[in-house]
Amino acid sequence: MIPEVTADFLRYRLQELGSPEKALAQSRFFKMGKGEYAENDCFWGVSVPQVRAVAKEYKDIPLPVVVELLKDPVHECRLLALLICVARFPKADEALRTDIYKLYLENTRYINNWDLVDLSAYQIVGEYLRDKTREPLVRLSCSSLLWEQRISIVATWKYIREGRFDDTLQIADRLLHHPHDLIQKAVGWMLREVGKRDKSCLTDFLSVRYKTMPRTMLRYAIEKFLPEERAFYLKK
Repeated sequence: MIPEVTADFLRYRLQELGSPEKALAQSRFFKMGKGEYAENDCFWGVSVPQVRAVAKEYKDIPLPVVVELLKDPVHECRLLALLICVARFPKADEALRTDIYKLYLENTRYINNWDLVDLSAYQIVGEYLRDKTREPLVRLSCSSLLWEQRISIVATWKYIREGRFDDTLQIADRLLHHPHDLIQKAVGWMLREVGKRDKSCLTDFLSVRYKTMPRTMLRYAIEKFLPEERAFYLKK
């Protein structure tokens, strides 16, 4: 453990790495307009590899410091908190894994951008639930919080990578007609990952759904199909 490392110290480390030019580019890339999902976010212009390097160096900091970072208004501070958890999780004992998992689900309102979800959900939530009931994923998929819904589907990437698709298909079905493009893209992405490993599994899923599912979701799901196959699914 490194108890002397504080959240303020780590904020300073990140801010030193920041770039105003990158921060401007990030503000344009993420939807920060009025009423959009990243309206109140703040960027310092630190790249993901840079944040990951800091996380690796300080992965053993106390969890209360991690929580403090996770609640920070600066995007890269929240990302650092999550990447510290990701770096620490594989070699943690079951008690620490449980603590990190609970920390994660108790603070989902701060995991409030698609990159924060995508860089942490399957490594923490998905991994923790590997040998447990997947009921928490079902509950997350039914949440009114957009980010919890995205966590529910992205967490299943852990199982897809192991050749297990049932959880993905179940959550995808629950989110099939979701109106937000961030969920449509995530579901389509996970379906595409299923299809890369078992195309017939994906085509079976699509066969009774492709006519009614959102076009964005469908386009993501069939991205790796042949042009003539994509044309078949996308026709009115």
